[in-house]
Amino acid sequence: MAERGARLLLSLSCLTFLYSPAAARHADKGSAVRHFTPFWFSVEPVDTLAVRGAPALLNCSAHSDTPARVEWKKDGTFLNPATDDRRQLLPDGSLLITNVVHSKHNKPDEGVYQCVATIDTLGTISSAPCASLWPERRIRAGSQMAESHRRAVLVGQESQWAEDTE
Repeated sequence: MAERGARLLLSLSCLTFLYSPAAARHADKGSAVRHFTPFWFSVEPVDTLAVRGAPALLNCSAHSDTPARVEWKKDGTFLNPATDDRRQLLPDGSLLITNVVHSKHNKPDEGVYQCVATIDTLGTISSAPCASLWPERRIRAGSQMAESHRRAVLVGQESQWAEDTE
C-alpha cells in the first residue's frame, strides 16, 4: 500500500511540474502559432530571343507581404550586376541587359538564366531555369532571309542555306 501511495505521489508531482507556470511558459515558446506568409513569383522569366547590340529584358517579380531580395543566376552561377555595367537589376526584380554581346568566339550573354528570390526570415524560391537568352540568327538563301532562334531546315536540293555571321 505504501508503495502504491509513493507512485501516486510521484505521478502527481510530475503532473504538477508539467502544468506549472514555468513549464507552461517554456512550452508556449516552442508551440507559438506561426502565421502563413504568402511568397511566390508573380512574374517568371521565359525563353527570350535577343538581337545582338539591342537590349534584352528578363522579367521576374516576387510577391510577398515582406520585401524579397531578387538575384539572378546564369548557367547556375549567381550574377553580380555591379561587375558588368551592361546588366542592371531593375526595382521589380527584372534583369536588363542593355547591349547584348554575341560574336563567333564571344557569347557572354547566351545561357540559361534563373531568378532567385529570398526573404531572410522565410526562405528562398527559384524560378524554373528555362529563361534562355539565345541571340537571333539570320539565315540567307539567295535573296531571301530567314530568322530563327534554333535551327533552320530546308527540304530540297536547289537552295543552299548558310548562317549569316555578320
